[in-house]
Amino acid sequence: MTKEEISAQYQIIQNEICEGLELLDTSGKFEEEVWSRQGGGGGRTRIIQNGTIIEKGGVNFSAVFGQLPEVVKASLKVNSSDFFATGVSIVIHPSHPLIPIIHMNIRYFEMNDDIRWFGGGIDVTPHYVYQDDARFFHEYIKGVCDQFSQEFYYKFKTWADNYFYIKHRDETRGIGGIFYDRLNPDNAGITWESIFEFSKAVGRAFVPIYKELVERHRYQVFTEKQKQWQYIRRGRYAEFNLVYDAGTKFGLETNGRIESILMSLPPQANWAYNHVPEDGSEEKKTLQYLKKGINWTF
Repeated sequence: MTKEEISAQYQIIQNEICEGLELLDTSGKFEEEVWSRQGGGGGRTRIIQNGTIIEKGGVNFSAVFGQLPEVVKASLKVNSSDFFATGVSIVIHPSHPLIPIIHMNIRYFEMNDDIRWFGGGIDVTPHYVYQDDARFFHEYIKGVCDQFSQEFYYKFKTWADNYFYIKHRDETRGIGGIFYDRLNPDNAGITWESIFEFSKAVGRAFVPIYKELVERHRYQVFTEKQKQWQYIRRGRYAEFNLVYDAGTKFGLETNGRIESILMSLPPQANWAYNHVPEDGSEEKKTLQYLKKGINWTF
């Protein structure tokens, strides 16, 4: 299992996901831009916009290498400078307010034989939380985790709850999912090859999960009030990505391609001053589910 093999498999997964999303959307098509990074490596940015379902989405692959800036070395607590990183990163913003935002990332980072790891995860950010949807998503991703370790789902679900947390709002970004980082045989309890298989399984879970969530709501009629709420929730999403997201920070600190890094931002978002949903409203109910520690697989 070399870094070249990992990179090649991630490119295949990028292709599969793009094909699946085009079939799901029915009208939107991805535009590809192949780019090179000053300092080493590059990637394939693929963006889909103004489709039937997807208002804006990105499915990006990158494989970059070179010298780590001092600020990144300090944050990673490493002394050497040479690095290699590859991965696939996805964010989909639907036009329909009853269909959720979804994010997925699988990645591999290497400095030498002793310093290397896998990271990633998948999470869902509904504008409106539906309990049946949340249970479906969490049960599906738990099934993926359980194929490799009975500990993965609960450990990585808690990690996601804590990571995808907007501290200044005291709310989670969405209903969570799984998040993991620096995964290696010592802390995972499985081999490098099994960790790589797990990473690919997470990537290949994306299309069936999102297809089910889209099909549940794509033909439902929505109101202007629901659309405006969607814009407010997108604002929360943007706040998290710009203030807390580690991937965004890493990309900016390592001279990444700015358009690819910020593709996660929604096409339109609103910030209403001191917006408080009415008691008993669906908007108010949604806020009650944006908390850590909710058990969706009971």
